[in-house]
Amino acid sequence: MQQPYESTGTGRVPSGQEDTAPGGSGATTRVLVVDDDPTVAEVVSGYLDRAGYVVDRAADGPAALARAAAHWPDMVVLDLMLPGMDGLEVCRRLRAHGPVPVIMLTARGDEDDRILGLEVGADDYVTKPFSPRELVLRVESVLRRARPATGTRPLHAAGLTVDPAARRATKNGDELALTIREFDLLAFFLRHSGRAFSREDLMREVWGWDFGDLSTVTVHVRRLRGKVEDDPARPRLIHTVWGVGYRFDGTPREEAV
Repeated sequence: MQQPYESTGTGRVPSGQEDTAPGGSGATTRVLVVDDDPTVAEVVSGYLDRAGYVVDRAADGPAALARAAAHWPDMVVLDLMLPGMDGLEVCRRLRAHGPVPVIMLTARGDEDDRILGLEVGADDYVTKPFSPRELVLRVESVLRRARPATGTRPLHAAGLTVDPAARRATKNGDELALTIREFDLLAFFLRHSGRAFSREDLMREVWGWDFGDLSTVTVHVRRLRGKVEDDPARPRLIHTVWGVGYRFDGTPREEAV
């Protein structure tokens, strides 16, 4: 039977990550691993622990919610298929309590499930079987993008304001509830207003991946439209450029000093 993870040898993470807490500046970064397969949970937790993270574990949805309530995590690695309460519902309930990055673990080939995971706000997903080292790098990538940017001024366009330093976005003064990837996608669009980008371009520039499932981009654009457009069915900001990808029209400007 095919294992839901793939061993990659020593278990050591890339050079330079072994002794550094990923949160930076001596911060303790807590990752909640939720998987009902004890072998997968043990392997994933071991790799994350060696990478410098504080790891909590839960084997089902209710236990995950209880763990999160006791010690709110900086990141959740969440299996989609859980007994009793599936990962989608766990993700919804976590997000109802507060923003938290989520990486979903899904079975290979279950595209509909992966899209559902993105629809409920997962920031990334990894398909089983997977390399634990790759998962560690995905965790670091998502956390890195979640950290406030420095030396970056707010951007404004069409009633939207994006402040990368504060990780805050508003529409006509009302705060937008954006996931990490939605925020990064909107910020990228504002910085490059008027330019058309393919989904491959967006995956490389926003996600930092040179390859991947392009439906990830499609889902995030659809979700972002639902939050920034007055009428998502007739978008006036994020346009589909047939045969190319997407273009944002808003003539953004940087805030004056």
